[in-house]
Amino acid sequence: MTRPPFSLFERYGVELEYMIVNADTLDILPIADRLIHAVGPARKNEVRHGAVRWSNELVLHVLEMKTDGPSPALDGLAALFQADVRALNDMLRDHEARLLPSAMHPWMDPHRETRLWPHGDKTIYETFNRLFDCRGHGWSNLQSTHLNLPFRGDAEFNRLHTAIRLILPLLPALAASSPYLEGRRAPCLDMRLEAYRHNCDRIPSITGRTVPEWIPSQARYQSQIFDRIARDLAPLDPDGILEPEWTNARGAIARFSRGTIEIRLLDIQECPAADLAILQFIVEILKHLVDESLAPLPLQKNQRVADLQTLFLGAVQNAEQSVIADRRYLAALGLPRVRAASARDVLHALLDRVAPPNASWRPAIEFILRHGTLARRLLTSAGRRPTRGKLFDTYTRLADCLHRGDLFTP
Repeated sequence: MTRPPFSLFERYGVELEYMIVNADTLDILPIADRLIHAVGPARKNEVRHGAVRWSNELVLHVLEMKTDGPSPALDGLAALFQADVRALNDMLRDHEARLLPSAMHPWMDPHRETRLWPHGDKTIYETFNRLFDCRGHGWSNLQSTHLNLPFRGDAEFNRLHTAIRLILPLLPALAASSPYLEGRRAPCLDMRLEAYRHNCDRIPSITGRTVPEWIPSQARYQSQIFDRIARDLAPLDPDGILEPEWTNARGAIARFSRGTIEIRLLDIQECPAADLAILQFIVEILKHLVDESLAPLPLQKNQRVADLQTLFLGAVQNAEQSVIADRRYLAALGLPRVRAASARDVLHALLDRVAPPNASWRPAIEFILRHGTLARRLLTSAGRRPTRGKLFDTYTRLADCLHRGDLFTP
């Protein structure tokens, strides 16, 4: 018997992606399948490890940890994921390897080092590779945190999707963690998102402008997004291997088959405690938008994709120091008296409005807002013109933070 879909904020799905690297050199190590197959049947893509699932991603040097089904709360998940980080690191010692956080490897050469997942549903990955050449950074060198939120019916979808698209431009200002590329300072503090948004340039309808269009219903979403993607894919994928619902690469993706929206614009942080604090902050903002305590729904809806994309690109480049001077946008966030502010100040104002008293996650958010995004802190540590040695030292300390569960300080 199929369960009914969950309603708003009744359940949460969380996914965390980490790199596997050589413990001595920090070079990527493509052995994710060995870890998965050590726990489950050979050639499986996913295994259960206690209350967490481990699964593959597109490439062999990335492993995903995720909740084993929808979780009724976000509280407690940080400790759950942290225990699995340590369990994985214990297993990786036998391979002289360890997990490395942050959204991009600082010196990986994807054209030389990329190895695609060769098991199970590999036909899907082979098709993506044929169409888009997955040896680029935006395919093979990116790690993120995904948050899945449920809805029941069109009315709830409309409210949730409207609120999510409104906050997407703020996410790089909170979670950017990819300031280096091929051993050099990247052009953007959130280089992962800059690379990600160009992944599917060959078929622009797949990603759109990253910030999704305002769409109020499943039928409209089907006709405006899924059907267009299907038409554009058909000449290049005549066997229909890539389904539009799972090919859609916008920053927030409607999964109507599951009754969820997946947020994909969060760089992974230095440890699960930081990731979960960010997710809990986001959920509180969304709750206040959905119940219209920050601003009425018509004002939230009245945001053009082009305007939201401009704000998003500013945050991709400058993270928390990006400037927000769009008064209509600020009013939709419940800040009608603010003319212009840094993204950091906007997030501070929202934190004061939405954080419950004594919220356990608030200190981590205050740390990020005080010291800067992880990208900013990595840049402070390794410098704008880093040597390979300086990068190695910085990212070794970052890997140590992941194992211990500590926030990273320069």
